[in-house]
Amino acid sequence: MATNFVQDGCMLDVTNSTSADITSGQVVAVGAVLGVAMDDIAVGESGVLAIDGVFTVPKVSGAEINQGESLTWVVASSAFDDNAATAATGDITGSTAFAAEAAGAGAASLAVKFTGVPGTVKA
Repeated sequence: MATNFVQDGCMLDVTNSTSADITSGQVVAVGAVLGVAMDDIAVGESGVLAIDGVFTVPKVSGAEINQGESLTWVVASSAFDDNAATAATGDITGSTAFAAEAAGAGAASLAVKFTGVPGTVKA
C-alpha cells in the first residue's frame, strides 16, 4: 500500500470550533462541504463527519423536492430546500448533496445523498 495513504475519504475528522455542541446526526458545514456528525461533538472537541452517504435529515416543510434534485442547505433553518430556493448569505448550494428520494411540501425530512464534493457558499 502507498505510504502516503491517509483514509478512504468518506469520513472527516473535525474539531468543533463553533459556540454550540454538535449532536449526532446533525448536518455540519466544513467550508463548502456538508457532512453528518457521527457522534456528539462538544465545543472544542474533535469528532467524525460522514461526507459521503445517504442520511435522513431536516427539510424545509414547504419545499417540493424531486428525487435526484440538487438542494440548498439553508443555514437559518438548518434544513434543506429545493434547488429553486433563493440562497441567503451562508447558504450552501451545488453538488455537495442531492435528494435521494422525493419529498412533498408536508414532509419535515428527506433522505439526502452527501457527496463530499464542495458546493458554493453564498457570500
